Amino acid sequence: MDLVLRAVAVFAFILLLTRVIGKRELGSLQPFDLILLIVLGDALQQGLTQDDYSLTGAVLVVGTLAVLQVLVSWLSYRFASLRPLLEGDPIVVLQDGKVIERNLRRERLTVEELAEAARGQQIAHLADVRFAILETSGTISFIPK
Repeated sequence: MDLVLRAVAVFAFILLLTRVIGKRELGSLQPFDLILLIVLGDALQQGLTQDDYSLTGAVLVVGTLAVLQVLVSWLSYRFASLRPLLEGDPIVVLQDGKVIERNLRRERLTVEELAEAARGQQIAHLADVRFAILETSGTISFIPK
């Protein structure tokens, strides 16, 4: 039972951490971020199982995390009011070619990064964009004029 409670606590911590980190950071992983995630996974594993290296312990922890993920997904699907809390909301960062600075600051995103994402979608100038939306996945969707 101790392993299940630890898994619930770690899941809640990871859910909170991903909401605090923000969409931008999760949507664009740099090599350092990837290494940090691997180290984080190892540190979390040690906190989850302590000295329990049994197959039963591993199945309990992984099973608990999987059930919690399905539960969060179902709650998000079933109760629209929980969706912003669990998944976040898409945020408009550019409208009619004009950058919305407040929203960029909120998501720790620069105009240069926004322009880079636009170029990645074959858009040469931000003035050619009707809307740019930072999606909950961390990607930016552009709707041309």
